[in-house]
Amino acid sequence: MASTFSSDEDSPVKTTQRIVLQNVSWQTYKALLADLGDHRTSRLAYAQGMLEITMPSDRHETYKQLLERMVNTLTEELNLRVKGFASTTLNREDLEHGAEPDSCYYIGNVDCIQGRTVDLATDPPPDLVIEVDITSSSSRRFGIYKQIGVPEVWRYIGQTVEIYRLQNGEYVRCQDNFTFEILSVEIINQFLQQAETQDDTTMILAWRKWVRENLPED
Repeated sequence: MASTFSSDEDSPVKTTQRIVLQNVSWQTYKALLADLGDHRTSRLAYAQGMLEITMPSDRHETYKQLLERMVNTLTEELNLRVKGFASTTLNREDLEHGAEPDSCYYIGNVDCIQGRTVDLATDPPPDLVIEVDITSSSSRRFGIYKQIGVPEVWRYIGQTVEIYRLQNGEYVRCQDNFTFEILSVEIINQFLQQAETQDDTTMILAWRKWVRENLPED
């Protein structure tokens, strides 16, 4: 197996690290998932022989948690039923594609998921996936999400969020008209900019206030 390794700094805490392995069988990928177990910070992504292992930085995890809190606040204030699956493994064995997103949610398809496990052989893909790019790109994962049919991806990159919707088999970058209709990308990024100089609680309280003030009228 050929491999490449990329890192911008020596410390794994300061920068996201990535290993790419080629010519890896689906069986080897599944065995790695089983051996590594659930209690780890690394993320695996697999696409027909290519395996990517990502080890997130501290900054990566900080923004992942902040975006999760923003989504959780939205679903609470909009009274939307939701099931969050964090970085659960999303595998399609028939396509030999699989990935562990930074976070994912069932919202429109929440009734299709029984219990707290996901099996894409019978279940639909999550309605929303979150990916955080600090020093390592999630571009390979987009191809996987396209194959398994994830309708919406939020990508944090360069201190801002980009939102993509799956349209006619391709991801299209959108400014509005996505899962949460009251939002625009501009509003999300305004609050993310505030988060650079505020603690999380202060930012989320302001975010909750904005959401309440902009709830759709009955």
